[in-house]
Amino acid sequence: MLHPWKTIFNITFDTDKSLVIQIADSIRNEIMKGRLAAGTAVPGSRVLAADIGVNRKTVVFAYETLIAEGWLESRSKAGTFVAGNLPVVAVKKKHASSYQSNFHFRKVPYAVLTDMPAGRNRIVFNEGAPDTRLAPLVEISRAYRRVFQQKGRWGLLGYGSEKGDEKLREALCLMLSRDRGIHLSKDNICITRGSQMALYLAIRILVSARDMVVMELPGYPAVAKLFEEAGAKVLAAKVDKDGLDTDYLEKLCQRHPIKVLYTTPHHQFPTTVTMKAARRLHLLELSLKYGFAIIEDDYDHEYHFGAGNNLALASKEMAANVIYISSLSKLIAPAVRIGYIAGPPLFMQSLINFRVHIDRQGDRIMERALADLLVDGTLKKHARKALSIYEARRENFDQLLRHYFGSSVSFEKPEGGLAFWIQLEKAVDWESFIGKLLERNVQIVPPQSYYWKGKASQHVRLGYGSLNLTEVEEGIKQMARIYLGK
Repeated sequence: MLHPWKTIFNITFDTDKSLVIQIADSIRNEIMKGRLAAGTAVPGSRVLAADIGVNRKTVVFAYETLIAEGWLESRSKAGTFVAGNLPVVAVKKKHASSYQSNFHFRKVPYAVLTDMPAGRNRIVFNEGAPDTRLAPLVEISRAYRRVFQQKGRWGLLGYGSEKGDEKLREALCLMLSRDRGIHLSKDNICITRGSQMALYLAIRILVSARDMVVMELPGYPAVAKLFEEAGAKVLAAKVDKDGLDTDYLEKLCQRHPIKVLYTTPHHQFPTTVTMKAARRLHLLELSLKYGFAIIEDDYDHEYHFGAGNNLALASKEMAANVIYISSLSKLIAPAVRIGYIAGPPLFMQSLINFRVHIDRQGDRIMERALADLLVDGTLKKHARKALSIYEARRENFDQLLRHYFGSSVSFEKPEGGLAFWIQLEKAVDWESFIGKLLERNVQIVPPQSYYWKGKASQHVRLGYGSLNLTEVEEGIKQMARIYLGK
């Protein structure tokens, strides 16, 4: 990319210095400051002359002066470039300001994204992300092109509804009604940049300082952090084989004024268990009795392999206090940041009003393209294909765990989702174990990250969806060798 030349020159037409000297001095100074690095192309003499309003020969003479001094070099049929072998003074030190900022601000520590590859050619058992190699890229690109070929395409380049593209909201409402039993109006759903943004908006609207909220333990640590940032006190509710322990939750409600409960009932994160029907009804009863909101995070509804559909909590008659959040990112790819949130009308209006202050609107072009793919059935077809592939990978993962680990681990094959929750029978020093895995180019998410409160158990969540059969086997084999001391 060429430098913004107009901004780096200080040309004074009424000075005693000639224009040639001024141009040469300006380029020389930029090189000495380090802002024009070795090998950088400089504009052609005609371009630069027109840019700063001088005769072309003036620029030519300036370039020739710098070439003669060794600052620039001319390459045949390529142009003029900053010299690769610069004088020592040019690289000795860069310009540094003597002023430093002295205002105060809140320091936010870096949150390590442990499910992202820490290096190349690494087998990563992430938290349960989809395989981006399966994404329907051809179909998405075609839909994108069709959007730009529509008569009203210019309108999509301007401001739209803060709720998101109307056509996408209509398509989502139809999909939610048909597949998840949730009946709502297009005006009562808001498109967000991924489900994480939806969670942030919901928590900011629901929670004030010193409010008490409840999360599943183990659970999703990012949400615990959002609650804490909002000033809430986070209480833990136990999880067992039937999902959230609602009897335990009732005891919490009797002792504390609970404001919000966050739950992942379809495939509990990270244990993968599905909340049973009796627990679901009890949870909704408690919500109405004690007046707390339920944030239902349905992050991977599409990937369910067990019997029945297990409709969302938000589909129930007693779901007056349920705020429903989901996403298309797990279905397509993490880079497709399309999430959505629905809830009671007055709550949604406040959320949408707040959303305007931090993000005027989402990606209107992508939203319209995905709306078209939902309407014509393309995403439904992709979901069926992906489900079949992931089900085969689940079966393979199950067999490989049993083959390489034997009775040294215990687990239940998950009814849905793209990850296994595995209990190791002997104690593991996770820091040492993870370090040894990295030496063998295998990466896992540290299990303690799921325990935002208390000590981690001897469980580990291994996402299998983003790995092919060869990658999975190699990764499991290396884990078993370290765990079993082979």
